[in-house]
Amino acid sequence: MPLKIVPTNPNILIAGIGNIFLGDDAFGSEVARRLLTQNWPPNVKIVDFGIRALDLTYALLESWDVVILIDAAPRGGAVGTLYLIEPEPAEVLATSEAMPGEMLIDAHGMDPIKVLRLVHSMGGKINRLLLLACEPSSNADEMEMEMSPNVQAAIPEAVAMIESLVSKLVAVPSTSPK
Repeated sequence: MPLKIVPTNPNILIAGIGNIFLGDDAFGSEVARRLLTQNWPPNVKIVDFGIRALDLTYALLESWDVVILIDAAPRGGAVGTLYLIEPEPAEVLATSEAMPGEMLIDAHGMDPIKVLRLVHSMGGKINRLLLLACEPSSNADEMEMEMSPNVQAAIPEAVAMIESLVSKLVAVPSTSPK
């Protein structure tokens, strides 16, 4: 993997995504809500996008050095397991082509892959993308107002991971020529 150059004072967007009416799917929104209660440097913006895909699309069209998405994502692990994933945006787009006639954005749902596709089609560029994902329970798609106990228990650790990640990103010395 090539070395990622991060400016000394990177502009960082932290985006919580998920549906608060679908149990564990609320993970990203809840983590963002908790992060919003803290003080952050002016170059760090935290937003709970929920299921507002179009709002996230427009936000991603702005110039961000790093975008951190927070979401529930089934990956086959134990419920509540946290994953920090750094997908290459170009690889995500290459492996997820739109089907003919497929809507890019759903006004009542959030599909991050579709959002990235739309951003790309509008000329936007994601410099560095990170995903903090939490393994949901198998009933994450059912109408349920509460998250499972294991996902609820993962929220403080997810908040701490974001704090640590932002500290490391902000402390990274510039490797670009002066």
